[in-house]
Amino acid sequence: MSLYARFAADIGTVLDALEAEAALPAGLNRANIAVEPPRDASHGDLATNAAMVLAKPAGTNPRALAALIAPRLEALPGVTAVEIAGPGFMNLRLDPDLWRGELRTILADAGDYGRSTLGQGARVNVEYVSANPTGPMHMGHCRGAVVGDALASLLEYAGHAVTREYYVNDAGSQVETLGRSAHLRYREALGETVTIPEGLYPGDYLKPIGAALAAEYGDRYVGAPEAEWLPLFRTRTVAAMMDMIRADLALLGIVHDVFSSEAKVQSDGKVVAALDRLRAEGLVYEGVLEAPKGEVPDDWEPVEMTLFRATRFGDDSDRPVRKADGAYTYFGNDLAYHAQKAENADLLVDIWGADHAGTVKRVQAAVQALTGGRVPLDIKLVQMVRLLRDGEPVKMSKRSGSFVTLADVVEEVGKDVVRFTMLTRRADAQMDFDFAKVVEASKENPVFYVQYAHARIRSVHRKAVEAGIDVATPADLARLDAEELALVRLAAQFPRIIEAAATTREPHRVAFYLSDLAAAFHALWNRGNDDPERRFLVVNDPETTLARLSLAAAIGQIIRNGLAVMGVAAAEEMH
Repeated sequence: MSLYARFAADIGTVLDALEAEAALPAGLNRANIAVEPPRDASHGDLATNAAMVLAKPAGTNPRALAALIAPRLEALPGVTAVEIAGPGFMNLRLDPDLWRGELRTILADAGDYGRSTLGQGARVNVEYVSANPTGPMHMGHCRGAVVGDALASLLEYAGHAVTREYYVNDAGSQVETLGRSAHLRYREALGETVTIPEGLYPGDYLKPIGAALAAEYGDRYVGAPEAEWLPLFRTRTVAAMMDMIRADLALLGIVHDVFSSEAKVQSDGKVVAALDRLRAEGLVYEGVLEAPKGEVPDDWEPVEMTLFRATRFGDDSDRPVRKADGAYTYFGNDLAYHAQKAENADLLVDIWGADHAGTVKRVQAAVQALTGGRVPLDIKLVQMVRLLRDGEPVKMSKRSGSFVTLADVVEEVGKDVVRFTMLTRRADAQMDFDFAKVVEASKENPVFYVQYAHARIRSVHRKAVEAGIDVATPADLARLDAEELALVRLAAQFPRIIEAAATTREPHRVAFYLSDLAAAFHALWNRGNDDPERRFLVVNDPETTLARLSLAAAIGQIIRNGLAVMGVAAAEEMH
């Protein structure tokens, strides 16, 4: 248990005692009580808002309640003082030995330091990427792929049982178009000169598929009616595209547990079953939508369709699930797919591009209706990435075939750079990916600065061994000074950062924290530039060196743990 978690438990014990003495009403909601660093480090080591949270429901004044709690906290082992600040915050000052103990905990727990039971095994389905299987991955897909994968790892680290899922959109007009595009490449492979008409996919990535089909079937389908070859070409091309997509994602270290087929959702009767359930509850009906707001198109006419009562769940209007011609809408299929996912989950998380923001409410409404609110759906919107080269945006278009593939970018800058960079901003904030800046060796580049911190730590350990220092000797941590213990205090925040990031489902928080930790480590390291006695390796003072090496090892361990959550390997050395 981390130091912050121990004090949270201690505060709970104090509150239990006050309840037992009838000094505090029983059963108050403690969910919002926090134990965190004070905003100003001069105010102490820890701060808690317990009195602020409980005062109103307890019918008392926050400072008066803090006056009851503070003496009991001050009596805890290792607490040297508790000060009541402002309207009722409590700031705790701790014996430095508690931070030395936390340093030992970091080293002892190693790869498990920061791991949490917060999720209590709850089943979370994280669906991400889910790009149409009409071409290889490009940078338009990359950010959502990394955010989704890092979030899945974060939730696992915080104690959830996670399923990583990819929804294959293998039904509808886009895969029909893909099949026709592959047929042209098939004819081309047989020697015919072809021109790719507007509306088909012109990319060269379809040439190997056309060649494979030509080798297998010869000229059997050259002049055949479309109805004879389109289902085969569509199926085979989608399968080949998914193989390509899996390979592209593997370059980023991304492997999904489940690939669900839209076509199978339909063929298994899942759409019919979901709509029947909703109809039985009066949530699906036959009706006519109101005319569009604003200028009404000349060809608009009221048409009766099958509608879902999305307005009952906060949406702006009811939504069509089946068209007048009997075909299901994309929303109708999506509704059924989410019902399928919810059968084996306690929480659904979808990672979508920001261009899908308009459909969030209707899908959340459908999941609420289908699960009775039992399975929440959290949708994270991811903004586009602007890819820059020589200061100029690189245009991407799957239909034109001139896009920059994810594989191209990974080959140029490396998997770890791509993954870390995608997490250096909030997912809902726009991002520029500049090929020069992401590999720049400067403190302005968080990817480099975090990796450089870890490489420095590994380097000083190797140099200590070369200098004849027995690094296996137990260190006297009393030799760490106040500045060094301040770094331990920052390191000790890692478990609470993990829990906060998992609770908000924001993996970028881990990247932000690692950047702060690396900056603090580099600042401590740089003390030795002016004073050799303050370096981590002081050959003529092995005892101080061992203490500082322990500190460095703990920081390195946390960097590795955080990078592992992000799916990034820690650098052993920098060239």
